[in-house]
Amino acid sequence: MSIQPFHIAIPVKNLEKCRTFYRDILQCEEGRSAAHWVDFNFFGHQLVIHQKEDFTPQRISNVVDGHDVPVPHFGVVLTWEVWLDLANRLKANNTRFIIEPTIRFEGKVGEQATLFFNDPENNALEFKAFKDLNQLFAK
Repeated sequence: MSIQPFHIAIPVKNLEKCRTFYRDILQCEEGRSAAHWVDFNFFGHQLVIHQKEDFTPQRISNVVDGHDVPVPHFGVVLTWEVWLDLANRLKANNTRFIIEPTIRFEGKVGEQATLFFNDPENNALEFKAFKDLNQLFAK
């Protein structure tokens, strides 16, 4: 399966705080930038943070497999090893998880490792991994 990179742009109030988070904690390489926005290589995809001083995130959620999942959220499906590394790095940085690193749908179709947390501006992120990537779209 050949995948094209996606592009997502999100609002942030504090550009420098979020720039530091995405660059240093998530280890995303910084690309182009200007006074009010920054591009990142977000695990092979393009993430742009845009400073929007009057941004106020809303807390909306939906129950999935017994967890209160924030909506909207975004993230990447990683390899199992990269997911474990990220989960450990986030724990070492005292990340406050919305949903702790866990296995969802255990023993069922679509079994996956997942974790949820907010960036410094409360944008919700999810990172997941499958031991069998063929389970990504399994029914």
